[in-house]
Amino acid sequence: MVSQLIVLRGGRVLDPSQGLDETADVVIESGRIRSVGSGAGASYTASEQVRIVDVSGHWVCPGFIDLHVHLREPGQEYKEDIASGLDAAAAGGFTAVCPMPNTKPVNDTRAITEMMIARAEEHGGVRLLPFGAVTRGQRGSELTEMADLRDAGAVGVSDDGRCVMNAAVMRHALEYARTFDLLVTQHCEDHHLTEGAQMHEGARSTQLGLRGWPRAAEDIIVARDLILAEATGARYHVAHISSFGAVRLLREAKSRGLRVSAEVTPHHLLFTDEALLSYDTYCKVNPPLREDEDREALRQALADGTIDCIATDHAPHSDLEKDCEFEAASVGINGLESAVASMLQLVRDGALRPMRMVEALSTAPARLIPDFDGGSLREGKRADLTVLDPEVRWILDQEALRSKSHNTPLLGRELMGRPSLTIVGGQVVHELER
Repeated sequence: MVSQLIVLRGGRVLDPSQGLDETADVVIESGRIRSVGSGAGASYTASEQVRIVDVSGHWVCPGFIDLHVHLREPGQEYKEDIASGLDAAAAGGFTAVCPMPNTKPVNDTRAITEMMIARAEEHGGVRLLPFGAVTRGQRGSELTEMADLRDAGAVGVSDDGRCVMNAAVMRHALEYARTFDLLVTQHCEDHHLTEGAQMHEGARSTQLGLRGWPRAAEDIIVARDLILAEATGARYHVAHISSFGAVRLLREAKSRGLRVSAEVTPHHLLFTDEALLSYDTYCKVNPPLREDEDREALRQALADGTIDCIATDHAPHSDLEKDCEFEAASVGINGLESAVASMLQLVRDGALRPMRMVEALSTAPARLIPDFDGGSLREGKRADLTVLDPEVRWILDQEALRSKSHNTPLLGRELMGRPSLTIVGGQVVHELER
């Protein structure tokens, strides 16, 4: 399929890779960025071969990349499948997503990785860049064949949902991954300290009579893994960081030049454990929503770059798994389609600069993916773009979601800001009706 020449006229172009923040045109041809600049598209007229799009008042950004999603295929397609997940990602402004390996069966072999990529290519649209498992079956003992996973298309490894508890196994995993420059992403949770936990350990867990998860369960693993990352020289990434202690450890490690990075979710930036006072199962997540001081530390660390990326940890569940007793409810929030609105709220509140928001959603995650052609609007780069309207108001209801699931505490709320156009490889994969 030949890409149509597309001219985006008069938008606010935000490209962190070039420090570019100006009103300009973007010209896309043959799936690549042809030119960017004031008047770059002025000479073109609309025709069958040329599409002109007026994006004045909108932000034009490098395509957003989500380093942490759960698309549930294979094994739990009733919650989400690759096709519906990619459609939800496109509607959320994401041009590439990285599904975690805790599928059924676990993505711990070349065959499953190749199957997932083939399903995504068959569907088309948003790019799928899977993570393979660190250990076979995510059991924490025997390492996977990381070379095979990489050759099949995996961009990193993680046992997400299960922490690699054995320090020797984690050390060997880092050494093995370093050989192939694979990113090792860790779900930081000392499971001995969180057995039976339902929410963050604090005054509110006591008030609700629910067993709590202490910050120390996260901090201990982060501290241990940073020591191992320094010893091995491997690339190490903290998944969905949530505690102020973990932020402090990460900041110190970065100050010494370690090859470490981290992501934070929109829900940990927006909510605290106060949201659970009504036993709202839509706010039951892993790691749990914590306290005001944690949320503030996360916001500051994201703003100053200590936390590299924003990742949704999109975790769709069916009604049966959320509309039940709190202790029986599954953990996770559906987040792909509300992430942009959530982050724009932080921009309006003055907690995040527009350029930093765009960087955390595009350029920063692109740096962590080996040989990735994206995260920039430089001439000649692959034309993956996200165009968003920061002022549009909309209601997040079930009808507005492309995902199969709707387990989000934002359901029914009026939100402000939404992707209006998502372009992958020069092809429009999502467009908001005007």
